[in-house]
Amino acid sequence: MPPWILLGIAIGCEVLATSALPASQGFTRPLPSFVVILGYGVAFYCLSLVLKHLPVGVVYAIWSGAGIVLVTLFGWLFYQQKIDLAALFGIGLIASGVLILNLFSNTVSH
Repeated sequence: MPPWILLGIAIGCEVLATSALPASQGFTRPLPSFVVILGYGVAFYCLSLVLKHLPVGVVYAIWSGAGIVLVTLFGWLFYQQKIDLAALFGIGLIASGVLILNLFSNTVSH
């Protein structure tokens, strides 16, 4: 499987796992706790496969940047967490950085 697809799966599973953490209530609820453990397990497995082909610095920047943006969006949509203007601006900068890495960096060949 191409590394960029694996990275997308890794990011999706990490976002799902992180978003399920509040619902696990400190790992006292079985189903959300299972989602957290499985999600992180799949995420890190896929990430380890990606790192066979792409540089760790770029991969980690994309992984963490996309994760921050998506987890924040998930929290806003499903946990009614408030996002103020400063947070939106900061998240916009993070998303811009991820886009710049993907579109313009010669560090990684697509």
